[in-house]
Amino acid sequence: MTNRLDFPLNVKRLEDGGEFEGYASVFDEQDRSGDIIEGGAFEKSLAHWKQIKSLPPLLWQHNHEEPIGVFKAIEEDAHGLRVKGQLLIDEDPNAKRIYAHLKAGSIKGLSVGFILKDYERSKEGYNIKEADLVEISLVTVPANRSARIINVKEYLQQGELPPPADIEKILRDAGFSRKQAKAFMAGGAKNLLLRDADSESEALTKALSYFKSLNTSFA
Repeated sequence: MTNRLDFPLNVKRLEDGGEFEGYASVFDEQDRSGDIIEGGAFEKSLAHWKQIKSLPPLLWQHNHEEPIGVFKAIEEDAHGLRVKGQLLIDEDPNAKRIYAHLKAGSIKGLSVGFILKDYERSKEGYNIKEADLVEISLVTVPANRSARIINVKEYLQQGELPPPADIEKILRDAGFSRKQAKAFMAGGAKNLLLRDADSESEALTKALSYFKSLNTSFA
């Protein structure tokens, strides 16, 4: 399953021909969901892409049916994952439109799509030590909450239990306090309901309804 990490757009160079250069990922900084990519996390994956003489696709909003250009170079440096890309503004009307928004500043983020290979849990999310880079997207607004919902839905559809960190974050989005979410994860709904009164029960009901909505949301 492909995971996503979103970062504010960090373009260092933007040219009239559609070329841009910047960082798709910044190392050792939390993204909006509390996850951190450690330096060197993409090293093995980039070596594989180099071996097959290719690079990950440049997509629009993580839509695999909407490539908008190509990457000329992707490499790790001390700061993060530096990319040089080319939007196909002469061949693709959508890429031309996206480029206009990029120049105007209305596109707010770059987002990496990857498969987790090695990580450690932290209080806020994941410390990602190794990841297989699948694609990189330009996105209008980095939306980790939506990405988490999509990821959890994919697990549920496959009959698997989502990672505890993802469930905990969804509970927080649904109205749980940090304490309530951790209690839910530690002891389950029964333990949570026994701890206190109506406010706890109300939050649980809201959260469970939220989980049920995953079957129809973001289809």
